[in-house]
Amino acid sequence: MNDLPLGTLLGLLVLMLILSAFFSGSETALMTLNRYRLKHLVKLKHSGAIKAQRLLERPDRLLSLILLGNNFVNIFASSITTVLAIRLYGENESIIALSAAVLTIVILIFSEVTPKTLAAVKPELLAFPAAWIYIPLLNLFHPIVWSVNLFTHLLLRMVGVNVKKNHQDILNKEELKSVVTEAESLIPIRYQKMLLSILDLESATVEDIMTPRHEIYGLDLEASLEDIIEQIKTSPHTRLPVYKKSIDRVIGFLHLRKVLVLVDQTDFDKQSIINLLSKPVFIPGSTPMHKQMQQFKQDKVRIGLVVDEYGDVQGLLTLDDLLQEIVGELVTEEETVKKQNDGSYLVDAGITIRELNRITQWSLPTEGPKTLNGLIIEFMEAIPDVGTGIMLYGYPLEILKRDDNTVKLVKFLPKKES
Repeated sequence: MNDLPLGTLLGLLVLMLILSAFFSGSETALMTLNRYRLKHLVKLKHSGAIKAQRLLERPDRLLSLILLGNNFVNIFASSITTVLAIRLYGENESIIALSAAVLTIVILIFSEVTPKTLAAVKPELLAFPAAWIYIPLLNLFHPIVWSVNLFTHLLLRMVGVNVKKNHQDILNKEELKSVVTEAESLIPIRYQKMLLSILDLESATVEDIMTPRHEIYGLDLEASLEDIIEQIKTSPHTRLPVYKKSIDRVIGFLHLRKVLVLVDQTDFDKQSIINLLSKPVFIPGSTPMHKQMQQFKQDKVRIGLVVDEYGDVQGLLTLDDLLQEIVGELVTEEETVKKQNDGSYLVDAGITIRELNRITQWSLPTEGPKTLNGLIIEFMEAIPDVGTGIMLYGYPLEILKRDDNTVKLVKFLPKKES
């Protein structure tokens, strides 16, 4: 190297700095690539993405190759700098030390920070072209890379890490919800809410969305035929449970489309209704919503009765109830949550806690009672009088309406700034 002209040495030094910048920048670019976008580009047959994914399947080999190259060019650059310093100023220890310090600053700025910052901001700009270079280099230096990895793996096994059993990180539900929430600029808000609702299906049970027992609209065969016919003609629902005296003695479900054509016939009677009934479906209250949706699809039914561990009917569930959890209300009825100009909310206490949380983005507990009325009564251990103020799990509210056994309407007050 001492025989080379100064111009050649300077050219080699610049080349080493460029190669160092390439190795540093490409390392950051490949390691910060968005793995999900990369998989998408691979499906689109993007050649650079295909090669990058191939490299990232074994990151240990890739890192060994990059660090091998980076350390080589940095050490070679240091050697060239030392030779230049001696050729220009003689064997002056101060000059040699100063040249090493200057080279460190130059490498730090031009070969480390700058290319790595660019790679972090625009990873694909560097990663895909670099992948074309690293594939043949990896084949060329395979014996050296293999030897380095052999010792590296042995050292890692000594501390309990097995590289070969390494798996790509899989997003859990909460992390996936964060991804959906942060993608609000790319996903319309209505679709974002649908995706979040789908992710919540796993953690909710049918008890969370069923129609409560006391609100079930059904036909009592013990009633008079005239009353039954009137109920059929005025029913707001297309499928009704049919029972005798009590919903616990249900005998089947009736599809009104089948019976409406018969009700005006002279021979129509209660037996005509019984002949049209389908077998009742019973659903354990602890069944997760996503499993019940699959069960409805498998059994080709749209309605069932929710029962507790003793077999008593707790409520009614339809396929529409499950779909509404994903897409929102299918039919807009009277609002159960009304935001006021002062920031307060008028809330129908019959609303489910899950629905209230979803509308207001609050975090009232959902593990216990399913409705706001139930949560208030459990919290107070009594049915509060009108005008009572409560701090319900950090949310101030006032009771506006109640009857003998339930709270009907409450007003949530704006939370005071702390």
